[in-house]
Amino acid sequence: MSQPFIIAPEDRPHLDLAHSQVKVLATSVQTGGDFTLMQTHTEPGGGPPLHLHRDAAEAFFVLQGEFLMYIDDHQALCPAGTFVYVPRATPHTFKVVSDTPGKKLNLFSPAAMTEYFEEMAAAHKTGSVTPELLREIAARCHMEVLGPVPDRSLLEVGSLA
Repeated sequence: MSQPFIIAPEDRPHLDLAHSQVKVLATSVQTGGDFTLMQTHTEPGGGPPLHLHRDAAEAFFVLQGEFLMYIDDHQALCPAGTFVYVPRATPHTFKVVSDTPGKKLNLFSPAAMTEYFEEMAAAHKTGSVTPELLREIAARCHMEVLGPVPDRSLLEVGSLA
């Protein structure tokens, strides 16, 4: 069973993933495995490869900027204030499409992904990130990389989600 906790802003772990910065707000250990909560800051044009999580659902709450979310075959522009839910094992990704960085809260339930972000930050720090390493880390963390962020959105070709 987890215990109540408070983390001051200066005490949050901060992970650098090159195009994104991740602040870990609540870990699996802290929540008894119930959830993981992170705040991400992503540069314009940035986003992860198309992927899915085998062990957790993911939710996003957009705090700043505008994201183009890709979920299954659907896409949607998501400005600040938008909430997005992605069930477990659902292909998804996003790209920051605003001229300013995007900031969002990411919730994983049950708890997941802290180890992934920690390992990726360590690889970025040493300059050792490769597509093969990305897939290895993802597999260890119950995530499957399916491909890159799509080159063109359905919005650009005239079809809306």
